[in-house]
Formats: sequence, structure tokens, C-alpha cells
Amino acid sequence: MIKLKNIVFFIVCVIVFFVIGINFNQIQSKINRFFTNSREPEIKEGNEYERNYTYLFVKQVDDYTPKNYDELINIFYSVLNKGWDEFTFYCPTEYEECLDDVGMISNDNDLLSSINDFVSPYNSYATIKTAYDKTGEVTIKVAHLYSNKEIKQIDKDIDTLIEENTDSSMSNEEKIRALHDIIINETKYDNDKANNKDSKYDSARIPGVLYDHYAICSGYTDIMAVILDKLGIPNFKVSSSNHVWNAVYLDNTWYHLDLTWDDPVTTTGKDLLEHNYFLISTEELMGQDKENNTSSTDKNNHYFNQDIYAEFKTK
Repeated sequence: MIKLKNIVFFIVCVIVFFVIGINFNQIQSKINRFFTNSREPEIKEGNEYERNYTYLFVKQVDDYTPKNYDELINIFYSVLNKGWDEFTFYCPTEYEECLDDVGMISNDNDLLSSINDFVSPYNSYATIKTAYDKTGEVTIKVAHLYSNKEIKQIDKDIDTLIEENTDSSMSNEEKIRALHDIIINETKYDNDKANNKDSKYDSARIPGVLYDHYAICSGYTDIMAVILDKLGIPNFKVSSSNHVWNAVYLDNTWYHLDLTWDDPVTTTGKDLLEHNYFLISTEELMGQDKENNTSSTDKNNHYFNQDIYAEFKTK
């Protein structure tokens, strides 16, 4: 009886070792993934507003296992650029500072806002939150600035705006100028919103421009960014501490385009249309500020971080 039990035990052991031997690589892989936090994130397709432009500060990634701080920034950018509402990735144990760096990035509102400048307004965030734990699991949750319902109507109306004010005989610069002019002619600057007073207009977003005909800089910039995307022209937003405007790539050169400052507020209330900030270089941008004698409170409107918006970096 004892011998029979021994025989059965031996056979079971042989079978177990045989199975382990056959699946050794798979078992070892699972063990390694568990101990190195190299679990594979679930990758989905981006939405139709994902940009495929090449920027200097941020890059779209295919590998969501970060090895350093810069790659973490690219993951945050990629999540926004693809229009995802939520995404989970994992810090590998060999990147020892990963969770500390995640914490730094997720708490740096200025950096997150700058990353947001490189995505389509339709994919930009109203809020972005990051949760992480000691296992190395990191989850980014995004509440978008524009709802899908809003985008459907806005997109239709912007298509109409482009169709009614441009044609195939026009150059890209002529198209941008025509749309720049019609937006300014039909929109007033919302002083109340800009001065943190009560305003009945949605002037910080595209609906303020299209439907209320009142805007502040973010509204002007968002609608122009969508227009540029529709025209197939690479672009991004440039932010200073208190202002935002468009960067536009034409004829192998990056230019500044600021609809807000081309729609100046006058003491008489008279509507003006200017082109002082229409497709100009950084040197011209700073020169315009000097020429316009901006006040001490306004002089930093166009002072931007050239390490982030590196396309405009001067020597």
C-alpha cells in the first residue's frame, strides 16, 4: 500500500515537473512581470482629433513603460493627444524615481497646462487627476474641456465658417487671414471675464466666439487651433503667465498668431481689426509689445518659456 502511494506520488511529481518544464518561460515571465511592475497597459486607438505633428517638447509614444522623467511627460502628452478619458500604466522597478517623478508632474499645474497646449482643443482637459500606489500602478483620469455633444455642433459650425470664408484658390496664409478677420469682426473681447467679474458669456471657450460673440484669449486661440487643424496646418498654443495665443507652421517656419491683440479694446468702444500680431516672428512679437507701449501689467503677456515652446527658441 505504501509502495503504491509512493509510486502515485512519484508519478504526480513527474507530471508536475514536466508541466513546469514545458511552461517554464511563461511562468518565469509572469513572475518577472509581477516583481518588476512591467505589467502591460491596455492600449486603445486615439480618437479622430489625435494630432500627428512633430514637436520638440513632447512626442507621441508607443511604449508606455517609462524609463525617465522625459518619457513620463511624453506619456501624459500621449494620453491627452489620443483623447483618452482614463489610462493606466506601470512604473518599472529599475526606474526607481518613477513614482516621485509622477507625483512631481501631476502636481505641477503649469507643466500640465503647457503639455495641454500641444493637443487639439477637443482633447484638452478641464481637469486631469493622477492616482498611483506603491505597486507602481499609475492611473491618469481626464475630464475634457469640450463634451462630445458640444464638439459635434461646434465642428459643424466651424466647417461652415471655413466653407463660407475661404475657397480652393486661396493660399493657406490667405485662408488664415480671412478667418482671422471674420472672427475678430464678429467677436468682442469680454472684459468682465478677463477681470474675473461675472460674465454671462462662455468666452473662455469656443462657444463664446461662435454663439455669444464674446471671447477672451483662450476662446480666440481654441477656435483658431481647430481651424488650423482642419486646414491641415501644424500648430500649437503658446502660453505665458497670463495669456495664450497660436503658433502656426507655414513655409517651413513657425510664426506667432494672436487674435486677441489684433482685436484691441478701445477707450471709445470702437471696434478695430488689426494685423500687428498676424503670423510674426518672435523678434517681431517682442517688437510689437515695445511699439505698443504695453503697461507694466501687460508687458509679460508674450513672455513665454522657450524651453517648452522650443520651436521659437532664439540663440
